[in-house]
Amino acid sequence: MAVALSFVLLAAVFAAGCGQQNTVRRSDKIKVGVTIYDQYDTFLSQYMECFTKELEADEEVEVVVYNASQSQQTQNSQVKKMIEDGCDILCVNLVDRTDPTTVIDAAKKADVPIVFFNRELVEGDIGRWNKLFYVGADAAQSGILEGELAASTCLSDKTIDRNGDGKIQYIVLEGEAGHQDAIVRTEYSVDTLVQKGVEVDKLGYAIANWNRAQAQTKVAQFIENYHDSIELIMSNNDDMALGAIDAYEAAGMIKSEWPAIFGIDGTTVGLEAVRDDKMTGTVYNDKEGQAHALYRLTTTIARGGSIEELSDEFEVTDGKYIRLDYEKITATNINKYLKVK
Repeated sequence: MAVALSFVLLAAVFAAGCGQQNTVRRSDKIKVGVTIYDQYDTFLSQYMECFTKELEADEEVEVVVYNASQSQQTQNSQVKKMIEDGCDILCVNLVDRTDPTTVIDAAKKADVPIVFFNRELVEGDIGRWNKLFYVGADAAQSGILEGELAASTCLSDKTIDRNGDGKIQYIVLEGEAGHQDAIVRTEYSVDTLVQKGVEVDKLGYAIANWNRAQAQTKVAQFIENYHDSIELIMSNNDDMALGAIDAYEAAGMIKSEWPAIFGIDGTTVGLEAVRDDKMTGTVYNDKEGQAHALYRLTTTIARGGSIEELSDEFEVTDGKYIRLDYEKITATNINKYLKVK
């Protein structure tokens, strides 16, 4: 009899830590092993909830999920164990995108395909074997769209330039140091803002590791230094943008003293912040679409198919990649995305 795989189960798996795992047996046909970099990542947890809903409908899947707790060494061990336990295919959300060698070598030696997701490995690494794939989105596109949102707001709402100097004083909240998505999102968001005709004055940037609490601490320091002189905050993700909001609320500053704040991901709490006029806008990272693509690619490859078989459903690039588009969200279209939730 099939057993439903739910997010409640995943929460229990994550809570068990790296030393334990939970397996749902549904048939002998496909055994899928999943390891994620961090159970506390808001976007990723919602992504995984969508993924489990896809698995619920498939009675030919047995799945085991591990949380790597931000340790590549832990993830390497998890991959080896999943291979030893007979997984037919692995879904890997890399801890360190620059260090996939152990994961790839172990899978290649055992002839177990890998679908990497959400955290993209270096192009040279994914080309090392013909059974390595990636499902995600284009980080550059997310930065471009965030920059377009910010530019549109700055050019149309003259109150953003509170000091009237013709320039927008801004800060950037960046994810992990050296992380490709963080670097690309920052570069393209700022470049697009300038290309659209907004004159800017950079007050600073802070690395907050995608984390809301860390972002609050960093922005509190900026507020202490600049008070209401910050006119724009562009964040690499919603959680850090929400941390900025937390900092302004904790400082007791009235809304007219806040900067325009933009995020990326379109998490539930991020969407609610846009609805409540706390976050100016965000860029929707299609977790539902990516989870569906991950499910379709994983089960297709595990059943002996090829990624090209999915070209009618998704845009397939270089026989390796499936990427889905980002979308801009502001108060004008927020209800559409809240309904998606």
